[in-house]
Amino acid sequence: MNEPCLLYIGDAIAGARRTKEPIVNVRRLMLILFVSVIVVSAFGCRTAVSVPNASDACALSLIPHSGDAATDREIIRLQESARIAHDQSRALEQLGWAYVQKARVSYDPGFYKLAEQCALCIEARHPDNAEAMLLHGHVLDSLHRFQEAEAIARQLAETRGAPFDYGLLGDTLMEQGRLKEAVDAYQKMIDLKPGPQSYTRVAHIRWLKGDLEGAIEMMRKAAAGMSPRDAEAGAWAYTRLALYELQAGSAKNAGRACQLALQLQGGYAPALLAQSRALLAENRNEEAVRLMQQAAGVNPLPEYKWLLAEALRSAGRNDEASAVEDDLRQTGASEDARTFALFLATRREQINIALTLVEREIKTRADVFTLDALAWVLTAAGKLSEAREPMRRALAEGTKDARLFYHAGIIAAMDGQKHEARVMLNRAAAIKQMLLPSERKALSKTLAEL
Repeated sequence: MNEPCLLYIGDAIAGARRTKEPIVNVRRLMLILFVSVIVVSAFGCRTAVSVPNASDACALSLIPHSGDAATDREIIRLQESARIAHDQSRALEQLGWAYVQKARVSYDPGFYKLAEQCALCIEARHPDNAEAMLLHGHVLDSLHRFQEAEAIARQLAETRGAPFDYGLLGDTLMEQGRLKEAVDAYQKMIDLKPGPQSYTRVAHIRWLKGDLEGAIEMMRKAAAGMSPRDAEAGAWAYTRLALYELQAGSAKNAGRACQLALQLQGGYAPALLAQSRALLAENRNEEAVRLMQQAAGVNPLPEYKWLLAEALRSAGRNDEASAVEDDLRQTGASEDARTFALFLATRREQINIALTLVEREIKTRADVFTLDALAWVLTAAGKLSEAREPMRRALAEGTKDARLFYHAGIIAAMDGQKHEARVMLNRAAAIKQMLLPSERKALSKTLAEL
């Protein structure tokens, strides 16, 4: 019985390859592989893995692709190059990065898994291939497997020490809440190769450390220096800049940055979300609804559905908002555990689920915002004394974030610390344009009661 089980996934991949039919829905493909793992496990196989050997990793990375967008055409071209190459390593590495780009523009994490197969295929043949390791580490980081990505990044930094090796190392450390180490890694990156990719990282670190003005300066520099050939990276930089500008109180500059992002990448969901937040802050609710419906249609993650529901309620469309929230409850745990846990804690519902999700998340991702989420969920669970330490740690880096201040203020108020509560809530009120409409209402109510 073991032998057929072990062949199950490989046969599925081989069957897909034999049909030579384009794989259009990568989410569906990866779901098939995931279900295969469950079936394999259920029937008592010795090893339950989605790709049992290197040849299957190579085959999966070359399953025929389709599409007319520039990224799709590049994937198809690189697949053909890899099929005919004597040494596939270079073509597979480039294909892996093309899959990463496709994941970013399509918001489909299945493409990250295909990129991972490219790296695994190369590594099976050339274990010390640094470019494959960098690709693999980036994919693991994108899939929130930060500790595994850190191990690869450290090996690369020690053996090669290229700029992007340090960039990857800094990314993994930042997500784990080790900002001092991340700063050191980013400094090495920028010393070796100053440019847009290092500037975006420095900008984010400055923002995390409370230096909004410095973050704006560096992100403007990053956005202006992005290559026209990488429109998505430029759109991302302008979107981050928009949020910094909005926090600084310049809705005009924020709107301009969003427009520049959308010019580079039409229908770019993060830019639509940022623009919607600015519109909600100005009570332009119907406009925000229109943009958020477009954004959530493209990228249906919990953050997008939550903001869409908030926009709909602000526009008086409560039944539609409830429908969106019901959908969020169905998919949130698997799509983005941290945001979904925050949503549940804010709504004061399914707290046991929220606690399970955030406690699992904190084991691999102990950054400022995961610590804040843990504190907020613990508070909703009635564990106020346990919430104090993660809230203290969340504030320790000096991050100036409205939700962070709002949560800290509410927790302090519930703990009877009225002075601290006023300080924190007033800090949140100073940048309340960054809060959701329901959070702004709760903030005003709590301040009035103190």
